[in-house]
Amino acid sequence: MITSKDLDRLTTGKGTVYTNDGDKLGSIGEMYVDDSTGQPSWVTVNTGLFGTKETFVPLQDASSDGNDLRVPYAKSLVKDAPSVERDGHLSPEEEERLYRHYSLGSGTTTTTTTSDQGREAPGFQPGDEKVDRSESRGVVGHDTSGPTTDDAMTRSKEELRVGTQTHETGRARLRKHVVTENVSQTVPVSHEEVRVEREPITDANRGDAYDGPAISEEEHEVILTEERPVVEKEAVPVERVRLDKETVTEQQTVTEQVREERIETEGDGTSR
Repeated sequence: MITSKDLDRLTTGKGTVYTNDGDKLGSIGEMYVDDSTGQPSWVTVNTGLFGTKETFVPLQDASSDGNDLRVPYAKSLVKDAPSVERDGHLSPEEEERLYRHYSLGSGTTTTTTTSDQGREAPGFQPGDEKVDRSESRGVVGHDTSGPTTDDAMTRSKEELRVGTQTHETGRARLRKHVVTENVSQTVPVSHEEVRVEREPITDANRGDAYDGPAISEEEHEVILTEERPVVEKEAVPVERVRLDKETVTEQQTVTEQVREERIETEGDGTSR
């Protein structure tokens, strides 16, 4: 369970949010606390390409692992969470949408980011009464007939308004993964080998030949060396890839039956 004692460590430690299965969701953004209890209730996770999208994840049943967080939600569920404007405060409507997405109970209090604690909600003035409108949600119509009504009844009807609507037909994503391949490159290497050279006794080397005892045991050692390949790898950027959309217009042929009237004459007279 995440408490207010964990706020400073998690928000300043540049930690990462993981699922309980070990999948990485993204880096920790900001912590949101409940206005009534002061306890952490939401965390924003930097997701998407290059961490440009912030997604809200509930801290219910979450646990800390050093500077990191572990949450009991699948990576796909977090990725498809509703988009909420990160303005330092969650409205009841925004929190309700998030609760429905994560299949949690309805929220009845507002939440504020830790950086905005101590400030009232926008538009709130000292002395104003805070009203909980959670009970008014889902109110249905009721009968107003009684002694204070007149003898007329209003009749209403629904009017049909026809327009066009855009529907989602698919999604495209950019996903980067790492593949490994073998690369071969030939490099020349050299090594030393022992070669025995023999030379006859001549006037030039006679002095060296007679230097030392006539008969003795000796050892002479030569150090051999060789070259070995040394491999270094460096990651370098090669290109930038992004998704773009274009509108394609095509012609469709529609076939339908149509009717027309024709006139024929009938009679016994001679045709002229």
